[in-house]
Amino acid sequence: MSHDDSAFMRTFWGVIIGLTVLMFVIIVLARWVSGDQAADPANDPRVLAKIEERIKPVGQVRTGNVPTATASSGGAVDAKGTYTSACFACHGTGAAGAPKLGDKAGWKARIAKGNATLYKNAIKGFKGMPPKGGRSDLSDGVVKAIVDYMVAESK
Repeated sequence: MSHDDSAFMRTFWGVIIGLTVLMFVIIVLARWVSGDQAADPANDPRVLAKIEERIKPVGQVRTGNVPTATASSGGAVDAKGTYTSACFACHGTGAAGAPKLGDKAGWKARIAKGNATLYKNAIKGFKGMPPKGGRSDLSDGVVKAIVDYMVAESK
């Protein structure tokens, strides 16, 4: 081995050892500056809060009794409000051939069949309309009140 090769090897190993020592110094300083919190991220309250936020449920399941509005409960039924929340999607837009609220021509033949037929079709379902318009939580009395509201608005 020549003099140049041994000088290179000494310099090479000196740089490697110096970088290794520098790396350990940086690691020790980083742990000292950050304290013990960085040592165990599983117990960090900020990390735990972010985990809880990411895994929280999107919705909730209701397992109790669902309150229903009834016409016989002594209170007045808000037929217009219930129509807006339960029936407007089809009867406000005419979707699936549903007669629009206020469309006298569309309702004329239906009204001529009588309220009993309209009540039956609304409660049991008719053609594309599911029973109670898909709102099984509504009582028959509320459905009848909504039918009365729709007929009154469409005469």
